[in-house]
Amino acid sequence: MKPSDNSMGKVLAGILVASLTGPAMAFDLDSDSPITVSADSARLDDGKGIATYTGAVELVQGKTRLTAERVVLYRSAEGLNRIEANGTPARYQQPVTSGEGETDAKALNITWSASDKQLTFEREAVIEQNGNVFSGDIIHYDTEQRVVTAEGSEDTGAGPGRVEMIIQPRGTNSNQ
Repeated sequence: MKPSDNSMGKVLAGILVASLTGPAMAFDLDSDSPITVSADSARLDDGKGIATYTGAVELVQGKTRLTAERVVLYRSAEGLNRIEANGTPARYQQPVTSGEGETDAKALNITWSASDKQLTFEREAVIEQNGNVFSGDIIHYDTEQRVVTAEGSEDTGAGPGRVEMIIQPRGTNSNQ
């Protein structure tokens, strides 16, 4: 794709946004379902509103799941407002609300911000759904506006990393 070919970029972004449809593609703080956290160890600093979990960390709310080596939860007076997860990779999974399948996202760092309504996948970010794959160094998803932006990595001498997308043809069943 040529850098000046915005129409193809819009089509690709539209397909990705369609694949990320859901109430927020993140943890839903307005849900009646609690967020359950399990880990090998935990440290809670109640004064600062920070909880740090390490070792095979798993956050689950309904069918939404985040797994990582380390997760930090930030709380304010209004409640949980930020989640930072790190792993090799950290993994975020959520069922698709329209149709069948699951969104499966991986990155070395995953951050969810309630105030910004933003879900960010950084470093080796890959989002897969029903055979469609979107990858880049950084992928931002505005959960309210449903806008995706992605960036390739910096040029390290071996050439710059690029944003890539694999789109399955219609009628392809990725479960075969």
